[in-house]
Amino acid sequence: PCFLKDWELHVHFRIHGAGKKNLHGDGLALWYTQERLVPGPVFGSKDNFHGLAIFLDTYPNDEATERVFPYISAMVNNGSLTYDHSKDGRWTELAGCTADLRNQNHDTFLAIRYSRGRLTVMTDVEDKNEWKNCIDIAGVQLPTGYFFGASAGTGDLSDNHDIISMKLFQLMVEHPLEDETVDWTKIEPSVSLLKSPKDNVDDPTGNFRSGPLTGWKVFLLLLCALLGIIVCAVVGAVVFQKRQERNKRFY
Repeated sequence: PCFLKDWELHVHFRIHGAGKKNLHGDGLALWYTQERLVPGPVFGSKDNFHGLAIFLDTYPNDEATERVFPYISAMVNNGSLTYDHSKDGRWTELAGCTADLRNQNHDTFLAIRYSRGRLTVMTDVEDKNEWKNCIDIAGVQLPTGYFFGASAGTGDLSDNHDIISMKLFQLMVEHPLEDETVDWTKIEPSVSLLKSPKDNVDDPTGNFRSGPLTGWKVFLLLLCALLGIIVCAVVGAVVFQKRQERNKRFY
């Protein structure tokens, strides 16, 4: 078990196979969970887990999706959520991004950083030797004492999922004094979101955007636009008046 409050995990991996286009699957998962690995239906591990999962999904099960695969996503679970394979976990996904990580001829890496309630996932899959931001979420609560692990799953289609190395680093971060009284092993895995992941809809870029505008949102947008027009008109009038006064002085 890991008893670090702040950590960063670097994973050197490779996903490869002979399948072309979408004729491969299913993907790789990286875990930080309460239990050691238990075989199950979620990329080879159990569902309704406690903790954090990062999914490297290579196969689109939802034919209506606009996302580009392979797709990396994050999920935090307190045991009450079920991963929906038919929708590629969209209802429980916190954030995600597209990453061209399959069948690369160079090394591919993933970094997961957790520090002071902030979860960051970065990739290095373009052979540039630099991290590229994929996921950045604040308000994440993860306890200490959980286990790191990895699993993969295949169905009628298959792929090779190789874990070459996993390296864990401790981050030296200052915490508020009140954190010293917290029993970090008793924290419930959770995320403080401004909106539910279910409010998210697909974006062709692979990211999330908010759902359709409701009536009050439209009202606020119109109100802001009206205020902006009024401010511009007032500023324009003042500028025009000053120019007029300046021209009078020249005469």
